[in-house]
Amino acid sequence: MKLYGGVGLFLFLSLAACAQSGAAELLQTGKADEALAALRARLETNPADAEAANLMCRVYFQLERWDDSVHAGETAVHLKPDSSEYHQWLGRAYGRRVEASGPIGALFMVRKVKGEFERAVALSADNLSARADLAEFYTEAPSIMGGDKNKARQLADYVTQRDPAQGHYMRARIEEKQSKPRAEEEFKSAVSASGNLAEYWVDLAAFYRRTGRLDEMQAAMDQAWSFSSNDPLALFYGGKLLLSSGRNFSGATLMLHDYLSGAGLAEDGPAFQAHYFLGLLLEKQGDRPSAAAEFRSALALGSQYKPAQDALARISR
Repeated sequence: MKLYGGVGLFLFLSLAACAQSGAAELLQTGKADEALAALRARLETNPADAEAANLMCRVYFQLERWDDSVHAGETAVHLKPDSSEYHQWLGRAYGRRVEASGPIGALFMVRKVKGEFERAVALSADNLSARADLAEFYTEAPSIMGGDKNKARQLADYVTQRDPAQGHYMRARIEEKQSKPRAEEEFKSAVSASGNLAEYWVDLAAFYRRTGRLDEMQAAMDQAWSFSSNDPLALFYGGKLLLSSGRNFSGATLMLHDYLSGAGLAEDGPAFQAHYFLGLLLEKQGDRPSAAAEFRSALALGSQYKPAQDALARISR
């Protein structure tokens, strides 16, 4: 570690204080490069800062740098092994790294995903999102890798007692995985129980997208948009969903513009990713100069975001 003296020491301590207070906000608003710089300053000041390591795990998760996310997540858990939240984020990072692993590596990593989510649940009865993550694992994984639909239902029953909308969503995912007709009913129950939160309308729209019912998907997306003033993150997911479905690119563009211009930027919808998706939409609509500008905006916030790097290189050829 470098030694600082005089004015240099004062400046260094001031920067560290700013990093302490601002890193979470930078993460929230999707300013990945600034967040990483702030977190590195925190960890240089205090290598045992578990919160900084967890936040770094989450920034790298946004950037889809799975190895870096796992490394930071493992550090956070090592420093604070009794944190349900930190085990949950490590489980998420392991889960995404599975996609980049070969069959043998994936089998080993899947066990780690399961173990981290189970530990997160065991450490906190109030961490309902950890129960939702574990239920998703039990629902999606084959039984030979630890999947268990009965355990997933038990988790959904527990969550339903405390958050009915989230519980209905979890049940919907279980029903959908088993190709049962009650899946749609459960998605609609989640919408109703939430009081028409836009995010649950987007979940219903995504279900229609997966089942090929695109007109119903669009109708559900229209409902999500109408309720998005109190749930702006739905605009991010809605624009992304329309992009992936190949429909209503102009509507998707407006949704992402509204998301970026509002005050509701969220960790789950990083601004740099919103710019990237906007770039893809503009490219598909034939506006290559504006698309390139959006890819550059994405990289100005998250220079390590490889999808935007690749997209800008492609469109600049």
